[in-house]
Formats: sequence, C-alpha cells, structure tokens
Amino acid sequence: MKKGLPIAAVLFVIIVPAAAFALPGIDISIGSTEAPDKLVDGLKILGLLTILTVAPAILLTMTSFTRILIVFGFLRQAVGTQQVPPNQVIVGLSLFLTVFIMAPVGERINEQAIVPYREGQITDGQALERAIVPVRQFMLNYTREKDLMLFYEISGQTKPNTVEEIGMRLLVPAFILSELKTAFEMGFMLFIPFIVLDIAIASMLMSMGMIMLPPALISLPLKLMLFVLVDGWNLVVGSIVKSFQVG
Repeated sequence: MKKGLPIAAVLFVIIVPAAAFALPGIDISIGSTEAPDKLVDGLKILGLLTILTVAPAILLTMTSFTRILIVFGFLRQAVGTQQVPPNQVIVGLSLFLTVFIMAPVGERINEQAIVPYREGQITDGQALERAIVPVRQFMLNYTREKDLMLFYEISGQTKPNTVEEIGMRLLVPAFILSELKTAFEMGFMLFIPFIVLDIAIASMLMSMGMIMLPPALISLPLKLMLFVLVDGWNLVVGSIVKSFQVG
C-alpha cells in the first residue's frame, strides 16, 4: 500500500478478508448451489457490503478522528464563532488529519498482512489476524488502563496478563472513553485564554457603565485577532498531531 492510500481501504482490510478486494467482478445472485467455493465467495461479498454500512462507525471509533473532531468543536465554541468554520470544513480537516496520523498503521497493515496475502504466503484468516495487530497496538497506546479495567469489571471477565489477551470487544469502548477524556482535557485548555479575555472585556464595560452593550460584540473581534496573531490553527493542529506521536 502506498502512503496515500485512503484510510477507508485500510479499515475495510481490518475486518474483511483481503480476497474480497481481489475479485475482478461482483455477481450477486440468489439460488441453490452445490459448490462450497461459490458459497464462501458469496459470504465474502455479503460481508463487504455489510462493512460499507458500518465504515463511518469504524472510522469514528478505531482511529484518531474522535479526538480531532471534538477538539475542533471546542475551539469553535471557545472563539465564539457559532458556524465558522462550517461543519463540512471541520469534518473534512479532521478526516485528512486522521489519514495523516493513521498512515503508519496502514503501512504496517500493508507489510504484515496485505503483501503476504497477495503473494499467497498466508490465508484469509491469517491476513485478518495480522491486520488487526497494528490497529490494536495503536488503540492500546492511547487507552487508559483505568478505562480498560472498567469494561473488564463490567463484563466480569478476568483481567488479562498480556497484551495479546485483550479482546477488541473491550478495547474499542475503552479506547473511545479515553479519547473522549483526552479531547475534553484539550478543549478545556483551549477555553482558558478566551475566557480570560471575555472576563476582561466584561469587567471593562461594566466599569465604563456600558451595561447595555453585549460583551461578545467587543470580545469576538479581539479573540479572532488574538487567534490570528498567535497563529492559532498552526498551534492547535500541531498539538493534536503531536499528541499521537506520528512516525
């Protein structure tokens, strides 16, 4: 896989055996058959179509997309611009940053699973198992132990002794919970300088007796100017990407 491979392709490979992508054509028909190979191929196609419906959920839950999108949402609220940048821009930027951050994971999936499978060195099941390993390692790197143990306690399962024993069924919700907490922490830090500016503007207007003038009318352009002067987008995007230790 080249570095520019879309993240959606990587996510499909995680769940669906790679053979589903090597088919030269798709012919879906309903009928009886006595050939087991045709039945297996049909199940693969059905699995691929199923994954297409849940791909957005996979993107949201198993990658860096959640943290990025939430931080950008907090940033927009902190600055005070209700619909600027618009949702389409924020989601688009979050998606491309996710592709950039997840690129090393995709490269490892390609080296460990896709290439060996295409060369006929491993089977479908082995390719699937190898493809899951880099994704699981990525989630483990950013999952708090406290959050992971919470789901083990809820499920009543025995605590794992090794990383290999951690199942995806418990790891995925723990990873989401950790990402939410991290995103809220980063959002809180973004709010601090803008809140200080809002308080200063409100206090100044009250001391001048301008009670009827909305503080937001004065603070908004000042916050925009402050954000531009400190090169805010560069700082925010740089902080988000560096928090994932890309490389």
